[in-house]
Amino acid sequence: DKVLPELIEPYELRAAKLREFLEDVKPSLSYDIVPLADPFGPSVTDPDLQCLVVSEETHRGGEAVNKKRLENGLPELALYEIQLMKDPEHNQNEEEKISSSSLRQRLLGTLLQPPRRDPALPLRPYVIGLTGGTGSGKTSMAKLLGQLGAFVIDADQLGHAVYAPGGPAHEAVVAAFGAEILNKDGTINRKVLGAKVFGNQEQLKRLTDIVWPRIAQMVKERVREADAQGE
Repeated sequence: DKVLPELIEPYELRAAKLREFLEDVKPSLSYDIVPLADPFGPSVTDPDLQCLVVSEETHRGGEAVNKKRLENGLPELALYEIQLMKDPEHNQNEEEKISSSSLRQRLLGTLLQPPRRDPALPLRPYVIGLTGGTGSGKTSMAKLLGQLGAFVIDADQLGHAVYAPGGPAHEAVVAAFGAEILNKDGTINRKVLGAKVFGNQEQLKRLTDIVWPRIAQMVKERVREADAQGE
């Protein structure tokens, strides 16, 4: 898998850059650049191909191509192996070869395009939303922004607060799912509640329709607090 696939340029732009490079290297040759919809592409179906350029990393892939060609009744391709260029600037977390993945990693923290100015948006409060899956770095980024002076609103913390006794969703959730979800101290047992909604889309929607609007309202209140404090 490619690292940081979101930063891979669109196919049309990559193909145009490749064609410009190839024509610069040897304009007398004709080039047929095609997108690959599968791991093999035209290499296993084109009878006119004679040679496949591989690297030490992709040599086994070339052998797999030839196996497929034989299955398709086509002659094997000559496999011409080239050496990969080493990247003298690579760090310990990057590949030793010159790699587009390494180059994309180095783009992190750089401005890819100027901010879009929207006159309808107020200058303050300026709200940044951090989203992403588990392990994507939300906590680290929030901590860094906090160190830079940002007022950090943790939606996970609000998610716990919204269920607490006296919290905005406590009574509504108990009314919807029954007193059996309560612990002896009156707090909601998240495991019991989770068992009621896990794998049940209707019940899950019932819960999120109660909880999410209240969390959103709590976020808006925190934003107003931050603005009032000048943060």
